[in-house]
Amino acid sequence: MTPAVRVPEELSARVPVEQRGPGLGRDAVRMLVSRGSEVAHHTFTELPRLLRAGDLLVVNTSATLAAAVDGWIGHARVVVHFSTSGDDGRWAVELREPDGRGTTRARAGGPVGTEVRLPGGVRLVLEEPLSGRSGRLWWARVAGPGVAGLLREHGRPIRYSYTERDQPLSVYQTVFALPSADGAGSAEMPSAARPFTARLVAELVGRGVWFAPVTLHTGVASAEAHEPPYPERFAVPAASARLINAARAGGGRVLAVGTTAVRAVESAAGADGVVRPRAGWTGLVVTPERGVRVVDGLLTGLHEPEASHLLMLEAIAGRAAMERGYEAALQGRYLWHEFGDVHLVLPGKAPHAVHCSSN
Repeated sequence: MTPAVRVPEELSARVPVEQRGPGLGRDAVRMLVSRGSEVAHHTFTELPRLLRAGDLLVVNTSATLAAAVDGWIGHARVVVHFSTSGDDGRWAVELREPDGRGTTRARAGGPVGTEVRLPGGVRLVLEEPLSGRSGRLWWARVAGPGVAGLLREHGRPIRYSYTERDQPLSVYQTVFALPSADGAGSAEMPSAARPFTARLVAELVGRGVWFAPVTLHTGVASAEAHEPPYPERFAVPAASARLINAARAGGGRVLAVGTTAVRAVESAAGADGVVRPRAGWTGLVVTPERGVRVVDGLLTGLHEPEASHLLMLEAIAGRAAMERGYEAALQGRYLWHEFGDVHLVLPGKAPHAVHCSSN
């Protein structure tokens, strides 16, 4: 059972932090830090002094796609959110309706055979729902020029109604993003890594913190639906598996940057806790019952409290720490969503207290 958390509308980050005032960079967000049930308030620039030599950060290198494309069903305008490319050439897509404010609202999926006209002579035909749980996402066959070219020419980043305006794709790329040779990527930004800058990464490396890159191409997560995550493509390369295992053997803490990194590395971990190179699809949902085998802590954004997200936090930090963290974030007026503040969950138990740094 996950707690009901209502996030006031005014706590939604409507624009990126670097657009909120002169001289601000991506790393100017606030950072709530949880150790057990102890909570402290920091800025993200303080991350290097909160970590120690031998710690390892698992980062997701998936690049964000310009995954929203305007289309038409008959004379009706729709917006197609391209979510995930399948092994058979099809794409999992979500059809949404324009809301007149530059964003979209939910739309009933289907039916089978629905044809969507897209720019550049591309046609998309819905074939079957992605799963029996929901009719929101559908597998669709795309006829015409390739989807990668379509997104480059006519796509824009997926944007939800809590944001103020459209942003260029560069705003949605993290410092770790690497374009994929086959055009694959994430429909929505792996946003926990957004505050990292090249300067901060260099400082962390200089302090002896390791980085292990993994890839998980995340699909769309509708603002209205809190379904368990669907299977997603991931890869944990051999070099990263070795780094993670070496850090654990040397007493370092393995800290995942984002829930996508947790899902990837835990999907590559055996019951013995050893991480092995692996690539393919993962349907893993991390729950307190399943637990975590490798990850000691997590850097995550503040998002709407989806059940799967809260269950993962509970698996890593424990229920009391998770609830205390959300309570402190609301009390401290932290900002939510992909342009908002972040939450660093570190291992360790501590008294129930709130401490503030002097920043």
